[in-house]
Amino acid sequence: MTSKICSTTCLPQSEYDNFCSNQFHIIAGPCAVESEKQIEDIAKMLLNCKVLYLRGGAFKPRTSPKDFQGLGLEGLKLLNIMGKKYQLKIVTEILDTRDVELGVEYADIIQIGSRNMFNSALLKEVGKTRKTIILKRGIMATLDEFLLAADYVIQGGNENIILCERGIRTFENSVRNTLDISTMAIIKNSTKFPLIVDLSHSLGRKDILLPVAKAVLAMGINGIMVETHNDPNIALSDAAQQLSFNEFKDFLGNLNCKR
Repeated sequence: MTSKICSTTCLPQSEYDNFCSNQFHIIAGPCAVESEKQIEDIAKMLLNCKVLYLRGGAFKPRTSPKDFQGLGLEGLKLLNIMGKKYQLKIVTEILDTRDVELGVEYADIIQIGSRNMFNSALLKEVGKTRKTIILKRGIMATLDEFLLAADYVIQGGNENIILCERGIRTFENSVRNTLDISTMAIIKNSTKFPLIVDLSHSLGRKDILLPVAKAVLAMGINGIMVETHNDPNIALSDAAQQLSFNEFKDFLGNLNCKR
């Protein structure tokens, strides 16, 4: 396996082109932006680890309306500030057509989450931009439905799409979702799209993160998303699946990629 993790010294012509290369990319950061100190601590850690992409949720789609919904525009601005300060590329999710312009202004990559894979209005709106789009597979979407969602973006004129497998809902309850490796292989063999895997949201647990990441790497996937937090015990969302800084550094060291 000759893939390598793209470091901060490897700035791409465009984010989409970068993910089309033979490098193995890591997108990391907290589930949600919670405070300036939190996101700055994480940004500094990623820079020290030579991880180029900082992800963080400013708008959070939660099952319960009582749960933390994110900092909104304030969170986007904090991400943008830290991206510029620490030379990181920003990845964040946009939930609403009315906020697409904010995503264009403050982020380098706009993420469409699994809940919005079927949101044709949002797909059309990001299709009007030229931003790189990470499109996550819905938890009950077939491969055909997943690719048709990408077509909605393409119809708007934007072909800068990275597909993201994040697991599908099955009867299995030992993980958050079941990672569909067969569909991942089909996407790699039969489409032009770069493909990444959201390990944290598919597994929902940390103890099996490394062996699954090694399997993904062996498949020739273009990259992974992993959640990390400066203090997972007090995280406002998805605490169980976020790696502490020491856990994240151990994970990178044991992944055995050229960096």
